[in-house]
Amino acid sequence: MNFQVLGWSHHQTPIELRERLAFSRDQVTEALRSFRQRHPGHECVLLSTCNRTELYEASETEPLLCRGVLLQFVAEQKKLTLSDLRPTCYHRRGEEAVRHILSVASSLDSMVVGESQITAQVKHAYQLANELGTAGPVMHAVFQAALRTAGRVASETSIHERRVSIPSLAVGEFAHQIFERFDDKLTLVIGAGEMAEETLRYLREEGVQKVAVVNRSFDRACQLAERWGGVAHRWEERVALLKEADVVVSTTGAEEPIVTLEQYFEVERARCDRPLFILDLAVPRDFDPAIGKRPGVYLFSIDDLKEVCERNRQARDRQLPLARQIIEIETRRLVNDHFVRRCGPVIQQVREGWEQIKQAELRRLLQRLPQADERVRHEVEKAFDRLINKLLHPPLESIRNEGHSPRRWTLVEALARLFQVRQ
Repeated sequence: MNFQVLGWSHHQTPIELRERLAFSRDQVTEALRSFRQRHPGHECVLLSTCNRTELYEASETEPLLCRGVLLQFVAEQKKLTLSDLRPTCYHRRGEEAVRHILSVASSLDSMVVGESQITAQVKHAYQLANELGTAGPVMHAVFQAALRTAGRVASETSIHERRVSIPSLAVGEFAHQIFERFDDKLTLVIGAGEMAEETLRYLREEGVQKVAVVNRSFDRACQLAERWGGVAHRWEERVALLKEADVVVSTTGAEEPIVTLEQYFEVERARCDRPLFILDLAVPRDFDPAIGKRPGVYLFSIDDLKEVCERNRQARDRQLPLARQIIEIETRRLVNDHFVRRCGPVIQQVREGWEQIKQAELRRLLQRLPQADERVRHEVEKAFDRLINKLLHPPLESIRNEGHSPRRWTLVEALARLFQVRQ
């Protein structure tokens, strides 16, 4: 299957590089348009989340681009060097790439297995590529299968029951280390996306009453604040609000820190050493990491959750075999469907060639039997059809049975050569 992925994820790529590889929606749009101009015969989907950046490429008619071309494309888009990208990237092709995206969409490859956001993120990446015309027949088949598989894993296993997301882990494992109670604490939420709202939901369950919301779009800040009984503030107030905040949740899509160390020095003088819990869930990070070294500051980023996430993964191990079995079934189903579709024209040409031979021989035979009535002619033609079907059945059955074998295309090529048909 002409499908491959080049990517970087939380498994082996440090957050410093993941920050530099993160694409905003506008950047994804620009990258997909650039890819389409450079490689018009190739399909492309770009998935960028806080934990991974993955470039998917496919083609129904052209050979796949080499790994180096994909690396160079990403390097140019993010103004990085190949030496920056090579050490921690992974590259998968064909069936392995299919299995990978099915695992990603089903949240089996996530930092928190069973987290709820990745399926939607995969869907949005696919939809954007579709809107921009960089998703074609192969991507449609693969990503629709990925979303279908994610649905099966969610409904047929308990991996998604009592979902343990990054926000819930952060609140449960880290915030409680700093504060015993939250009803008297001011929570500042910077950003108004899904991650911010989900974190706010868990904080509410822990007793948070006072909420301030800041976002570049003041209208969106107002909407989130209204849903959770908070107060919306202008973007320019974010640093000043840190002087009074106890808990900060930051999830923006900014390309560089929205609070620098120099800005925090102004805040620090007004806080009088009161503890400040900062949950920086953005990639790139919203807060200068050096702020975490200041007195009374407890700054946690995505990577600080790895140990807790690993414990979560171990607790879910009992359901993983069933989920992986579903992924394996769906991977084989997709690959086999693709194989049958691709070898269909060869089989059709073989049938058409034999049909021509049948019609020619049938005419010759019936010309020699002028006395045969319509019933006899019909029975003779049916006999010819049964003969063709019986002769074709063994080779076609062999091809179907070899749908998952590495030699399946060899059989199709042999069939084409034996019967002198074009592929």
